Amino acid sequence: MNETWKNFIESQGAVLEGSRVQDFGHPIEERRAAAQDHVLADLSDFSLIRARGDDTLNFLNGQLSNDIRQLDATRSQLAAWCSPKGRMMVIFRLFRRDKDYLLQLPAALHENTLKRLRMFVLRSKLTLENVDSELSCIGLSGPEAENRLRESAGFAPKGDNACETRGEMTIISLPGPHPRYEIVAPTAVIMKLWDGLKSGARPVGPAVWAWLDIMVGIPSVHPETNEEFVPQMANLEVVGGVNFKKGCYPGQEIVARMQYLGKLKQRMYRAHFAGERAPRPGEAVYAPDFPGQSAGTIVESQPSPDGGHDLLAVIQISSANAGELHLENESGPPLLLQTLPYSLPVAG
Repeated sequence: MNETWKNFIESQGAVLEGSRVQDFGHPIEERRAAAQDHVLADLSDFSLIRARGDDTLNFLNGQLSNDIRQLDATRSQLAAWCSPKGRMMVIFRLFRRDKDYLLQLPAALHENTLKRLRMFVLRSKLTLENVDSELSCIGLSGPEAENRLRESAGFAPKGDNACETRGEMTIISLPGPHPRYEIVAPTAVIMKLWDGLKSGARPVGPAVWAWLDIMVGIPSVHPETNEEFVPQMANLEVVGGVNFKKGCYPGQEIVARMQYLGKLKQRMYRAHFAGERAPRPGEAVYAPDFPGQSAGTIVESQPSPDGGHDLLAVIQISSANAGELHLENESGPPLLLQTLPYSLPVAG
């Protein structure tokens, strides 16, 4: 988060812990608004890496799980950067701004990811740099979000993952229980847009936006789950983050073998935990059919508008089918499975 945005968002009522926005003083009401009404979200939990140069396309296509050649100015896409063992180190959302490629990722993973990515540039003609000092991100979600964005910004792309840039502003349409958009622009432009959108929309922190991602089953990677999951375990190919027809990238053989030859034994599911304490990314899930060992791992968890916590977890398919899942131990607090908004391929 750059200092200009930090000062502005504090003036708007943001409650910060260190440099992270927690909420805007009314966390329960903010969560309820996300489920039913309009919310305007600070997205400073994300960082942006800009890739620029003649070799950018070939470089990114040789590193990431999706086909970057299919990425143009009209759409965004998810893609994983995997270890040689096929385990995801980070999930990016990529989009174009003119000739530049922007890679959005959790701020907590930014420093190590950028440092490691640069190691592979070698003689390629491109630069990779953090642009958080230049650009800021906000989100808008709600039943009339499209109309409100058109009134304030002048445009709003249609369709999940659609992307459009006009002038200095890029808007991405995201899946959600309501129309949902992410806006990226220079900080001064974002501040002006925030002022135009805040009437009738409750300001919220990044945690509420993460809850919306949980609702639509979009996976994430945290420091606690770095190199924990093959993309298919987290349903990344289901939400459009893997292309099996493209060329090689780190871990590609493992990912392809899992798709065509292996039997996938784990999938990501959505669940609810009624307890007050927050499940943590990387925390184990237990089930009776896996006595004495973990049957799954928490991917993401956020407070629910209805109390308790909603979460995503990678779980043994057999355990999920049996339906009895717990935290802490095999007889610990229960998890209640919930429906994902997409169908999972039948395990082969």
